[in-house]
Amino acid sequence: MLKAGILGGGQLGRMLLQAAANYPVETFVLENDPDCPAAHLCHHFVKGDIRNFDDVYNFGRGLDALTIEIESVNEDALEKLEQEGVKVYPRPATLRIIKNKIRQKEFYTSHSIRTAPFVITQTKDELLAQEQFLPAVHKLATGGYDGRGVQVINTKDDLDKGFSEPGVLEKKISLNKEIAMIVAVNDAGQTALYPPVDMVFDPLLNLLDYQISPADLTETILWKVEAIALKVVKELQSPGIFAVELFIDKEGEVYVNETAPRVHNSGHHTIEANYSSQFDMLWRIILRYPLGNTDAILPGAIVNLLGEDKHSGDAVYEGLDEVLRLDNVFVHIYGKRQTKPGRKMGHVTIINKDKQDLIYKKNRIKSLLKVVSDKV
Repeated sequence: MLKAGILGGGQLGRMLLQAAANYPVETFVLENDPDCPAAHLCHHFVKGDIRNFDDVYNFGRGLDALTIEIESVNEDALEKLEQEGVKVYPRPATLRIIKNKIRQKEFYTSHSIRTAPFVITQTKDELLAQEQFLPAVHKLATGGYDGRGVQVINTKDDLDKGFSEPGVLEKKISLNKEIAMIVAVNDAGQTALYPPVDMVFDPLLNLLDYQISPADLTETILWKVEAIALKVVKELQSPGIFAVELFIDKEGEVYVNETAPRVHNSGHHTIEANYSSQFDMLWRIILRYPLGNTDAILPGAIVNLLGEDKHSGDAVYEGLDEVLRLDNVFVHIYGKRQTKPGRKMGHVTIINKDKQDLIYKKNRIKSLLKVVSDKV
């Protein structure tokens, strides 16, 4: 039986483990928190820091394969393990590119992949000198996720909101749509594309609010999206699952925004809405099985469950009974005991052949289901 480790024990690790139950694989998780969402679903839990060389190296020795659920892992340890014969998904060299937004943007430019114009800033003074480049978005080179480490800078007065650490200042695009496409790549270089999804973000939290799949795109733009996503993944030269996030401007041009080298929030609907979910697909890749069928069974939508504003403490799910009574609705609660404002606590998937029904139920779920606490 193959021994596979997951670096990180959050909700992505949890859903990977749920899919692993279908396969002959012995699972290991490395995470600091013994009560993390994935801790009680794996065969072996190891307490440790995924950013620490020794913890990652000692965890990976003796395993056949490793994968990640977050980019902030120690890639030096992963490189040593790879040299010693452990299969790592994604490859550490690919992870080095993607986990640093400066390297990631330079990668797109060097491979002639269209991305928003950008300026690299190393200090706050360098940022303050970029007034003529506005409006723009400032992103930390490392450490940002789920809207953290991202600051919109529209005018000179906003420049002080930017970061003093190294980052990328990206020109704002005249945005029409934001799209994500999940791409699977096996060790032989074969690929499978999931239908793209429309992503709609919460303007205050800068987190994914909901999404609908398949995205409503013209055939010409769909071809562009598929071709660009495939080029990104092929140039990264690594097996694994990749989420390519793209902007479509008002003229129909397609730009790569960012790439995640792992299972991703934009692919959660695939658990119910597609024949092979993104989590199932990653296990197929790791186990060297044939790639799965990415076709949609039915159109799907996702609503993220976020901790309510001003609520911190033990999580309580108001409206859960009402939501569970709805047809073709699937609730995923991540098992996090504590809620706080904006924290991802779960998601709800809706499937239906009628996209208007998806939108109606999405709105109903958002009004009914709240993650609160008895401590306000």
